[in-house]
Amino acid sequence: MGERRSSRYTTVSIPVPLYNRIRELIRGTGFSSVSQFVTYILREVVAEMERERLESEVVSEEEKRAIIERLRRLGYI
Repeated sequence: MGERRSSRYTTVSIPVPLYNRIRELIRGTGFSSVSQFVTYILREVVAEMERERLESEVVSEEEKRAIIERLRRLGYI
């Protein structure tokens, strides 16, 4: 059998002053809790970081041409 989980969440600690600022910030918004807001923000930040990582791993056309030329000179192509 697979691993059994008692919960799908974990606890992350943040400073109390930050918690209080967030609580005030979300008052009157669609966020029902600080945890819900923080989860939303973290998803956005993580998605952006993942996009940036993927974009930085993309090889430009100029780099592709240089790689192909090096492989030609070495006799692989």
